[in-house]
Amino acid sequence: MAELEKIRLDKWLWATRFFKTRSLATDSVGGGKIHVDGARVKPSRQVCVGQILEIQKGPFQYVVKIDKLLAKRVAASIAVTAYTETPESIEARQKLQLSLKDDRMFAHSERPAGRPTKRDRRQLHRFKGRDIQD
Repeated sequence: MAELEKIRLDKWLWATRFFKTRSLATDSVGGGKIHVDGARVKPSRQVCVGQILEIQKGPFQYVVKIDKLLAKRVAASIAVTAYTETPESIEARQKLQLSLKDDRMFAHSERPAGRPTKRDRRQLHRFKGRDIQD
């Protein structure tokens, strides 16, 4: 098998499992979520080993260096060997992940103001001494 020298960006993103389908990768590149060496590119852009990709996926940003070109989708354990993520990118992503987790925990701990539920009304009646028992 001949070693690849260049491959389409959308195909490489799909093969390395950054996106579930190639059309999602194409839409993301076309939408400006992917930059190659700091520049916005088209999905058909040919990438080669050594280039730096900035991938915005949801709230997370990945900065990776291409180590190997893959033409076909491979297992996740093999796909991670095709690129190296920068330490700064890993650290920033982990910090963001922790802050999002804290935000979710905080959001779930407080209920929105509004009408009390049936359970809340029962507790209020008990507290005020108006507990209605048959």
